[in-house]
Amino acid sequence: MLIIPAIDLKDGKCVRLSRGKKEYETVFSDNPVQVAKTWKEQGAEYIHIVDLDGAFEGEPKNTYIIKQIRKSVDIPLQVGGGIRNKQVVNELLDLGIDRLVIGTTALDSPEWLFELCSEFPGKIAVGIDAEKGKVAVKGWTSVSECTAIDFAREIEKANPVAIIFTDIEKDGMLQGPGFSGIMDFTKNVNLPVIASGGISSIEDVKKLSLFPLEGMIIGKALYTGDVLLSEAIKMCKSQTYGVHRPCPTRPNGIAGRADGRRA
Repeated sequence: MLIIPAIDLKDGKCVRLSRGKKEYETVFSDNPVQVAKTWKEQGAEYIHIVDLDGAFEGEPKNTYIIKQIRKSVDIPLQVGGGIRNKQVVNELLDLGIDRLVIGTTALDSPEWLFELCSEFPGKIAVGIDAEKGKVAVKGWTSVSECTAIDFAREIEKANPVAIIFTDIEKDGMLQGPGFSGIMDFTKNVNLPVIASGGISSIEDVKKLSLFPLEGMIIGKALYTGDVLLSEAIKMCKSQTYGVHRPCPTRPNGIAGRADGRRA
């Protein structure tokens, strides 16, 4: 299972929000590129980048920082936030980004998601951000009537490479993930799932490492020191995938079967 450190970009800085609220922002670094290098040095095999300005405003605003990060680290990057048209998709893929995370537009325009997954196989993941089980969109400023599980079942038909499932109420709160919600989601979805939101301790990491997940994204706990990246990576490498099976790895470092489904 992959331990994936998060870099959230706002106004060119590395920040963390609590429950996705702009007014609850903590700046952890003025140098996101150095943060990426640090995660790489500590053993990260993948980095998750979110353009928060892009998520709120509907188009990427920190592409220049993402470009610098891409040039500075030689591990896969997945990027989300404001990716809502084909031009942006092409620009980011041309930069060498390994995965794009589509959120709002996947719900608003599912036919566009199908088109992207067909044209760029293995490059498109879907971010499902849930609040009380319902899908939140537009930088978490609006909540739809669609449930996270129903949405996931619909997008399975497009065959994205993975789903990043985030529990908004837990995100950035350092109170532990919503374990029951994550397990319920994975039981009802036939795509690789990456869990995000609320991981606050190495015990949380240990517990999630036994879930049938492709990986987990850790943000605030890494910046506060509540979780040490190297320790979390070591723990997950010693665990089995799901409960009983070792975690298979494709050549690009992503766990799961070559057809993009859970092994």
